[in-house]
Amino acid sequence: MGQETLTQVLRYMPIISNEKLLVGAETSDDAAVYRLNEDTAIIHTVDFFTPIVDDPYDYGAISAANALSDVYAMGGKPILALNIACFPQNLSEGILGDILRGGADKVIEAGAIVAGGHTVKDDEPKYGLSVIGVVNPDRVIRNVGARPGDILILTKPLGTGIITTAIKADIVKEEVVKKATDVMKTLNNTASQVMVNANTHAATDITGFGLLGHTYEMASGSGVSIELFYKDIPVIEEAIELAKMGIIPAGTYDNKKFLKDHISFINVPRHMEDIMFDPQTSGGLLISLPPTDAINFKGIGQPIGRVIEKREYDIIVK
Repeated sequence: MGQETLTQVLRYMPIISNEKLLVGAETSDDAAVYRLNEDTAIIHTVDFFTPIVDDPYDYGAISAANALSDVYAMGGKPILALNIACFPQNLSEGILGDILRGGADKVIEAGAIVAGGHTVKDDEPKYGLSVIGVVNPDRVIRNVGARPGDILILTKPLGTGIITTAIKADIVKEEVVKKATDVMKTLNNTASQVMVNANTHAATDITGFGLLGHTYEMASGSGVSIELFYKDIPVIEEAIELAKMGIIPAGTYDNKKFLKDHISFINVPRHMEDIMFDPQTSGGLLISLPPTDAINFKGIGQPIGRVIEKREYDIIVK
């Protein structure tokens, strides 16, 4: 669901005020955070979606990595997960078994436990996880708090939405499918650990709202503007040519519509605009921190922009 629709829907949610609820829905953060005691808070998230690759095992692994990413984005450690699955009656049970196995293997890789779940009959497969993680209440990293002078680090290349759209149209080679799949299956655990040990001011993971949608949430919630340098943004190489061909997911246009009054593009090629609006699945972390800490991400992430004082536009891309 796009940001514009979601914003309208959430107006019907009651406003929850509880001293133990450290993070709720108010700032569109990646997960909810609830304080258990002075030393421990739980991070709770849920995420699931329809298949984006043909291989059931890879689909399960990607969905699990995507759900686990919300915990990593907030500086937490995943500990427990439950499966959420919808599955058609006319498909082989073995397919569902492969999906669940892919998800379980990724949860085990994260050092967490899959302890069951819930499955319903549906016309289209859907799979994901409800995940619980733990974090020190004083060390929760949110998607707000970016400060002027910060550098922005991105830890995975963009383009997965474009490539998965091309997969559905059967117009990409198997090696391209594998490249995008490997990106989406990669956990954000290493980047999260580096982030936790740095002087991080704000972070989020890049998913369905695209790089620009999640950057906007960080900028507007922090009361700052953000400059992005499009030539520095990592992109899966094959996604560039596909974008030039006009292979664009429908969600890209939803993201553009919502953000059109908040972004200024200065001499940015059209295909790069589309890539930055591209809805990502299990994308990287976007991390705002002082320039002196950026060196810690060498080989893990790439600087793509900086935080500046509030200006007319929330985001300036040049």
